[in-house]
Amino acid sequence: MLIIDRFEGNFAVCEDEGREMHCIPRGELPEDAREGDCLVREDGRWQLDRQEAQVRREMQARRLRALMRRK
Repeated sequence: MLIIDRFEGNFAVCEDEGREMHCIPRGELPEDAREGDCLVREDGRWQLDRQEAQVRREMQARRLRALMRRK
């Protein structure tokens, strides 16, 4: 699984589970891919794992709320 960190020109810069970075050409990604989306390789193509992306976004939101309460 890869997570889209950012877009640079015609590439998506993605991070894998080992925290290594990979550049994937935008043309290989689904058109609606965006930062924070999770990608999995299925049948030789990159697919979005929307469920995993939602879980990760919710976890990040909880962490941010916890940090804001500390102030």
